Amino acid sequence: MVKLRRGAQTALSDDKSLRLRAAWLYHAHGLTQNEVATQLGLGRTTVIRLLDEAKQRGEVRVWIDEGVAELVELGIEIEQALGLDEVIVVPSGGDQATTAQSVGLALGKFLSEAITDDMTIGVGWGRTLTASLESFHPPRHSGVKVMSLLGGAIETRFANPVEFTWRLAGALNAECYLFPAPLIVDSAKTKRHLIEDCGLDRLYTLAQSIDLAIISAGDINQNSTSLVRHLISDKEHKELVAQGCVADLLCNFMDENGDPVRHPINDRIMSIDLDRLRKAAHIVLASGGAVRAQAIIAAIRGVGCNTLVTDEAAARPLLSLAKTKPPRREDNAPAKAPARRSHS
Repeated sequence: MVKLRRGAQTALSDDKSLRLRAAWLYHAHGLTQNEVATQLGLGRTTVIRLLDEAKQRGEVRVWIDEGVAELVELGIEIEQALGLDEVIVVPSGGDQATTAQSVGLALGKFLSEAITDDMTIGVGWGRTLTASLESFHPPRHSGVKVMSLLGGAIETRFANPVEFTWRLAGALNAECYLFPAPLIVDSAKTKRHLIEDCGLDRLYTLAQSIDLAIISAGDINQNSTSLVRHLISDKEHKELVAQGCVADLLCNFMDENGDPVRHPINDRIMSIDLDRLRKAAHIVLASGGAVRAQAIIAAIRGVGCNTLVTDEAAARPLLSLAKTKPPRREDNAPAKAPARRSHS
């Protein structure tokens, strides 16, 4: 499996988290420089520079500095438990809004390094993804397409799929493909009509060749986005919970195994179907908060994940869940090798 490659900009050497991650893999786990480069999606020369700078800055002695190093090790444990390419763990915030901000900023830095020319990018929604725009400073790219993976919401107090899609596309100077439909329609028949007769089939065709999917997983408690924003009724919420729903992924409601719960609302969601999403070359899942640990692992079981961006509050229970019941799917690996950035 070919990992998603990061850029080799000089700015990477100023990232303490990345330096310590390279140092931890090299010194504590005994990986070679080439193996560290493969693990992090970097060039070998970049890894050598990171390791040298870690020594020069006094970050590598007999041990690696605490704080960030502890989160790096936690991320590596989750990678090994869940079979992921990379797990980025940030310190926990206070409330869910602060957590979304922290995880989003880490996501923005990752995307700034990971997006390459000629990528087709599918994006979800949520406060975490929107927060990533603050730290998203990519170099110039060409041939990039950005598409929304789901329809739009009427109420836009927190975030809207339409807004995030065009803002991300704007930052990349990319072609933008919006999903011109309500997020939830009145019937499965209406959904079929919109797809087959109103031009949305073009989006579903484009979704078959997604190089990078950027998504977030939501929980289904009383403060969940779907309930707070009145996307579902209290009655529907109770019915979903009674049927074992633990996660909201692109407004598709899933049980702990990552399977859609058997509720009529799942037939009325205007989103790219999860089977197509699962085939994306590289899936980035960004979500944090202890309350979302079960939702995160359900999403990983349901559609797979290559890169997880989360916080410590979610990471620790997530690791426990992974050890108790590892992912049941064997097809979490991408269906095709993602685009790679050339390195100097």
